[in-house]
Amino acid sequence: MTNTALNPASPLVVDTAELGRSVGATMRVEREVPAPGALGLGVYQVPESSPLSLDLILTAVSEGVLADGDVVADAEGECARCLAPIEDTLRVRVQELYAYEGSVTEETTDADEVLRLQGDLLDLEPAVRDALVLAMPVTPLCRPDCPGLCAECGVPWDELPDDHRHETVDPRWSALEKLRSVDVEGDDRPE
Repeated sequence: MTNTALNPASPLVVDTAELGRSVGATMRVEREVPAPGALGLGVYQVPESSPLSLDLILTAVSEGVLADGDVVADAEGECARCLAPIEDTLRVRVQELYAYEGSVTEETTDADEVLRLQGDLLDLEPAVRDALVLAMPVTPLCRPDCPGLCAECGVPWDELPDDHRHETVDPRWSALEKLRSVDVEGDDRPE
């Protein structure tokens, strides 16, 4: 059981008292709430306090309350190949069972295996966080065929001409390359 009491005024905490533990009773939760902090990875995330749109149906079942529905959030980050900014809209499905206090589910599972109701309150944040973070790409791309950056100069390939290239000289031949460039510029060869 969670040691921290839930705050009923928190935007992601829902009071399920109207369900009354009547199996099959439902209630709809439609709201727009600010995103909690640290929702994502360093290069791709839902910014803190940006809007999350929730559209869930809560259903009383024998062991607790089943939350099922969609969450929509705007995510932003940067392309892992070219570092261009990325903005996406994530739509994820949330389906999570919240066990009643003292239910068989609570007694037969470890504390971290299933979410739990505190009285009539349930906290949607862990389920929403898990669904959104798991839907985020590990390697976000601005587009699937992003060519990335030139390894030599660091400029995005999309901004470079088709014939862009860098002359690379094997360091073992650099002394000969210097002689060749002197010869091309003028006939300064020793005679």
